[in-house]
Amino acid sequence: MRMLKVLAADAMSVGSDEFDWRVPARSLCLGPADVHVWRAALADEAPDMQQLWPLLAPDEKARAQRFHFQRDGARFLMARGILRIILSRYLNQEPQALRFTYGRYGKPALESAGTDALRFNLSHSDGLALYAVTRNRELGIDVERVRSERAEKQIAERFFSPREVAALRMLPRSVQTEAFFNCWTRKEAYIKATGHGVSSALHRFSVSLAPGETAALLQTLDDEGEASRWSLCALNAGTGYAGALAVEGHAWLLSSWHFSMFECTSI
Repeated sequence: MRMLKVLAADAMSVGSDEFDWRVPARSLCLGPADVHVWRAALADEAPDMQQLWPLLAPDEKARAQRFHFQRDGARFLMARGILRIILSRYLNQEPQALRFTYGRYGKPALESAGTDALRFNLSHSDGLALYAVTRNRELGIDVERVRSERAEKQIAERFFSPREVAALRMLPRSVQTEAFFNCWTRKEAYIKATGHGVSSALHRFSVSLAPGETAALLQTLDDEGEASRWSLCALNAGTGYAGALAVEGHAWLLSSWHFSMFECTSI
């Protein structure tokens, strides 16, 4: 039998009073109102790769091998391996025993998902991964490496709503990069939560974006009542990154965990 053991490390703060990325206790409880967010570093090359590879399903292995750059394939492998380890802690199952299904637009779910089953989502960018786990509600998460050159292009005019573009361009240039990535990650988190992904018309809904402004889904043009169904939350993923979480419903409790290190041992 193979057992995966999560190695504890010192609790790590990422410089925010609202987020203390703590190393969790060995036993985790996920109640109906709980939303857990995990943060993990993805190494370009690590000896752990050989330990993670057997955890993946054939389709995941094939996808990892299709990446043009080896670094991207390695990070995908780590992201999916860590996902399996995290979910196995809640399910009390072996990570390699988990089976996933995929929605019409690629959103992953557990094959045995039922009314009270776990819901999860993941995102990774430039060596950092975020995971979100809950029960009985849909959710989506996004993390992006902040690059000023990306914000300076006309991406906002192409993909943001007119309301968002106007709000962005009214801000001082010194904070427009931060506002751009606030908007981008919140929109991505929302469309991932709905399961529509890139098929969504990004200009048909609006989110808050100004630095210091509460994260919120402000308006959805296709359904006036849709905005009230969702909560958005900005995530302090670390220096140089922007993150956001979208959760169906309200009155939920957020816990943020730091995935430190792991090892596989044979018993």
